[in-house]
Amino acid sequence: MSDAREAIALVYDGGEQAPTITAKGEGDLAEQIVQLAMQYEVPIYENADLARMLARMELGDQIPEALYRTIAEIIAFAWYIKGKRPKGFDPDGGKEKPLQLENRKEE
Repeated sequence: MSDAREAIALVYDGGEQAPTITAKGEGDLAEQIVQLAMQYEVPIYENADLARMLARMELGDQIPEALYRTIAEIIAFAWYIKGKRPKGFDPDGGKEKPLQLENRKEE
């Protein structure tokens, strides 16, 4: 087993297809993948065990059904921190929003 850093890149467009592996590598190639992600402000999630599992797959493969929930949680968090929401998403579940206090500047 190698101790070199591994990196996997996934793409997901929010459609009906499962996320797909678009890049993978270890060592220097992994570092290049991470640097590109940082350059384009792509959220990075570090999990060595998950990376090892996904590294066994081929480029263009969709993630296996057994990993749907794990990957969905990661993607949901990445979307959240980038301010994205799925179409029709209602974070309050239809509940009335609480009143907000206004910030007033003192003159």
